[in-house]
Amino acid sequence: MKFDVFTLLPGVFEDYLNSSILLKALENQLIEVAVHDIREWAPGKHHVTDEPPYGGGGGMVMKPEPVFNAVEAVLGDKPDCPVILLTPQGKVFDQKTAQRLAREPHLALICGHYEGFDERIRTHLATEEISIGDFVLTGGELPALVLIDAISRNIPGVLGDPDGAMTDSHSEGLLEYPHYTRPAVFRDWEVPSVLLSGNHAAIENWRREQSLARTLERRPELLDRAELSETDRQILQKLGWKPKERSA
Repeated sequence: MKFDVFTLLPGVFEDYLNSSILLKALENQLIEVAVHDIREWAPGKHHVTDEPPYGGGGGMVMKPEPVFNAVEAVLGDKPDCPVILLTPQGKVFDQKTAQRLAREPHLALICGHYEGFDERIRTHLATEEISIGDFVLTGGELPALVLIDAISRNIPGVLGDPDGAMTDSHSEGLLEYPHYTRPAVFRDWEVPSVLLSGNHAAIENWRREQSLARTLERRPELLDRAELSETDRQILQKLGWKPKERSA
């Protein structure tokens, strides 16, 4: 998969992309990340990328010309890949979105700054708007890295464990079960005996029960849209779960 990132702060990306799993994915050519400085396409001597908003008000607004020029210079007049605007006004990013976007061969990510984007960027260039949460950041660079990381983990071969992405929290709509490693006893705190039993069926059942219990305790709203078996529902009801009634 290829990511084309359009930003005013290209230097932000190098350290994170050259670390850990993403570095290995780049070296193995499973992903490609090209970072483009929007200022290079800003017209005029001073390469201005922002202006005060029409109608007054605080803050500055990203001009349409540099963004359109950058995207069209790299992707052509009619990009054949999703062009994602990273903005707090977008749909909140989640694991299902990461899995969906991982099926695309090519993505373009536009990082915002200042007060926001000229609306014509939203309506005539972007194909999708994504937010990483209900809060405001200085720019879209951190959200872009979040998307690259989360999406890449769902590309076959990126993780050492071929099933690793499927057991992460949120991959099935639930939080992940607890993990333990050596030593078996640390400061009198013992690893649950089932994990030392060698009984793989019992271990899987324990992990599922723990995942359900943790989700109920910490993020109960996730259960309303998770895919639950009848056994899952019985376990949850014993723990006090009261499912919401579905509207007719």
